[in-house]
Amino acid sequence: MDRKAITVGNLSAVALAKADPPVLSAPMTYNSQVGRLSSLHQSGRHFLQIPGPSNTPDRILRAMDRPVIDHRSAEFGELGKCCLDGMQRVFQTTHPVVIYPSSGTGAWEAALVNTLSPGDRVLAYNAGQFATQWAKVAHHLDLRADLINGDWRHGVDAARIEERLVADSAHEIKAVMVVHNETSTGVTSNIAAVRRAMDQARHPALLMVDVISSIGSMEYSHEALGVDVTVGASQKGLMMPPGLGFNAIGPKALEASKHSEMPKSYWRWDDMLVHNARGFFTYTPATNLLFGLREALNMLFEEGLPQVFLRHDKLAEATRRAVRAWGLEIFARNPAEYSSVLTAVLMPEGFAETALRDVILKKFNMSLGAGLGKIAGRVFRIGHLGDFNELMLAGTLSGVEMGLELAGVPHNQGGVTAALAYLTEQNRA
Repeated sequence: MDRKAITVGNLSAVALAKADPPVLSAPMTYNSQVGRLSSLHQSGRHFLQIPGPSNTPDRILRAMDRPVIDHRSAEFGELGKCCLDGMQRVFQTTHPVVIYPSSGTGAWEAALVNTLSPGDRVLAYNAGQFATQWAKVAHHLDLRADLINGDWRHGVDAARIEERLVADSAHEIKAVMVVHNETSTGVTSNIAAVRRAMDQARHPALLMVDVISSIGSMEYSHEALGVDVTVGASQKGLMMPPGLGFNAIGPKALEASKHSEMPKSYWRWDDMLVHNARGFFTYTPATNLLFGLREALNMLFEEGLPQVFLRHDKLAEATRRAVRAWGLEIFARNPAEYSSVLTAVLMPEGFAETALRDVILKKFNMSLGAGLGKIAGRVFRIGHLGDFNELMLAGTLSGVEMGLELAGVPHNQGGVTAALAYLTEQNRA
């Protein structure tokens, strides 16, 4: 390669390297087609508006930026107890919450292997991509996963679950698996209705609920709802990087774990609970993520969980008003099931969400959620969760509105204006 061909403006790469102070401060890459260096830098911060992982605030990043400590020390025991007790408050339970160094998928698996035995039947309601994936995990564990298929535009139909349980007179179904907030669709399901349906069917199956994208963002009470195992993760409403998975465990699930015959070692609840009683873990924990979790819990409790939930409700409604003003369609059909964590938007016929998201990323340095599973290419998802406020939402919606125009997607102007008018009125109250 001819070194003289590598130029920026009228300066050669050699001249740039000798400059004092250096002329280049941005990362560069050589483009062989045009014979020049191209900057990788985009000014301003990246808008990560996918529905998780969400933006990690500076307070949490700074909390994690410290030396690792001895995970058998008294100092660590205090850290562990703080995190374990705090997660009980977040899940709204007096029963144990186990923390794993894992993704949400690991926490899914932990819920299953601790309570069930090979060949057991589980009933899953397919309301979206992540409900489908959880059922797939069950299948891989040699469980018999029965699916009730929904249309993905509505939440769980509790009546259909009740019907299936009533028909299961032999009580072969050992667990019912539902997702509280389906991240792929922006649809929230009524968990209280599911609990009532199971009680009315007089069926002993465990109720397992995925709150991976709703915990810390939307109202949810593990104990009051009568849930047996709740599955969560760190990277969404808890404002953390990925890497921590959670199981909130009810008494019925804990009893079932004593009879479970699924192979397990890493995921065992009983060993974890013995160590957790003193703030410790069975194996080497994700120490610095726990430093971050402690700070995330401080932030949630300083704001107050009810206020956190109201903030998410408000920003979600502003987003929906923008979508309607653009003349686009919210993917969720039932307003009672609208998510406060994300809004999935249906693309007009003949237009792909991939092209729109590509324009928005390249022009405005903002990432939106892709369509997943059977709705890939048909919807884009706007995340409005975690450490997020009105001005951040205004920037997000501005990027979407400009992207719609640049991508040639048919829409009306004024979505941002509609959202700001609503937010202004809400802040006047």
